[in-house]
Amino acid sequence: MDAGIDLILKYFPGLTEKQKEQFGELPGLYSTWNQKINLISRKDIQFIDEKHVLHSLAIAKFMNFRPGTYIMDAGTGGGFPGIPLSILFPEARFLLVDSIGKKVQAVKEIAASLELHNVAIKQERIEKITDKFDYIISRAVTELSRFLRWTNGKINRSGYNEKPNGIIYLKGGDLTSEARETGRYIEIYDISTYFRESFFSSKKLVFIPQTK
Repeated sequence: MDAGIDLILKYFPGLTEKQKEQFGELPGLYSTWNQKINLISRKDIQFIDEKHVLHSLAIAKFMNFRPGTYIMDAGTGGGFPGIPLSILFPEARFLLVDSIGKKVQAVKEIAASLELHNVAIKQERIEKITDKFDYIISRAVTELSRFLRWTNGKINRSGYNEKPNGIIYLKGGDLTSEARETGRYIEIYDISTYFRESFFSSKKLVFIPQTK
């Protein structure tokens, strides 16, 4: 078993054999596609399991999505955090959205290779999406205030998960002033409480519950 899978299993020991296979295929798939299109930073490709896959799975340490939960990955880029989470939660539904056509096509091919039947991928600007979701997830697409404007009105009012419906956002650094500028109630968590690797020392998970 490769070191990347060992890292994932370190924090998620209950994976099925299929999930182990899917996570195991990710480095090879991204290495191949990264030679055609810059899905992730070229210097990061050898660290994909830690800096991209495990980072995405921080959301799973915060929230255990129940079957049927509908989630949009807004500004998915190379498929993060949506692809790793869709592997971990095969009974949740994911819509991965990005405005860059080449990235969307690559992520479609990756999802197909992994046989992810709970994933749809769409080329569109976030603000043009008309569906409503239980959760909107994203990873450092823009500042929080702008992201809230882009996603305004896209979250279902009622939900059935352990936490209220809302936005789960991954970003690094001191977010105090950025959060204050939104004028919203926001919870900020240190990802270093989930994962011990030094990469996560400044990484944050931001939760913005849907206002009633």
